[in-house]
Parts: sequence; C-alpha cells; structure tokens
Amino acid sequence: QVQLVESGGGLVQFGGSLRLACAASGRSFSTYTMAWFRQAPGKEREFVAAISWNADTTRYADSVKGRFGISRDNAKNTMYLQMNMLKPEDTAVYYCAADNVGKLFGVVSSQRRYQYWGQGTQVTVSS
Repeated sequence: QVQLVESGGGLVQFGGSLRLACAASGRSFSTYTMAWFRQAPGKEREFVAAISWNADTTRYADSVKGRFGISRDNAKNTMYLQMNMLKPEDTAVYYCAADNVGKLFGVVSSQRRYQYWGQGTQVTVSS
C-alpha cells in the first residue's frame, strides 16, 4: 500500500506563508495524480489543489487560486503545497491524497477518486 506523510503545518500570522510537503512510499509515485484536501472545524473536507503525474496539469479551488501553488518532485517521491497570503479561513487540517488512475482518466477534484490518504497536518492562521 502507498503511504503518505504530510509535514510543514503550523501556526502562521495572517498574510504569512507555509510550505507543506507530502512524502510518499513506493515506486509508483510518478504515475499518480496527487492532491491536497482540507477540513476545517465543523465543515466537510474540501478540495484544495491537484497535480497530474507529470505536472503538466494543475487544478485549484477558487478559494485558493492565485495564493497557493502545487508542485511535485518525482525523484524525491514528494508533493508540495506552497501557501501564500494565508487567511484565517485557510485554517484546517490539510490532507495529502493519491489517485492511481488519474494518469488514465485525468485530474479530478472528487474525493472518491483518491485511494490513498495521509494523516493530515494542521495549519492555523491567526488574525
């Protein structure tokens, strides 16, 4: 099974930046669509961003577009989420996810398309 481990979360001031990382096990990382989701207290988990296996396609939720940047380094089996201009509404647990059929069917935002999930990392933005 693919194992995903998030890191880089923490407490940041309004307008600040954080860089999250997702380290993946296995040799098939380079074939997976990767994505970030988040879940705020009292709310359902929502899509944040996704990146195709070869990084030629990215998708972002409207709420983070222009502020967040998703990237990956297949040689290191790692995906990143650069978060800039952070707002209190960005406060949530951020989860890394992997889709092993994204290479065939494309990059999607649906949670149901992602088979592997990390344990999450907390991001808190103070106002």
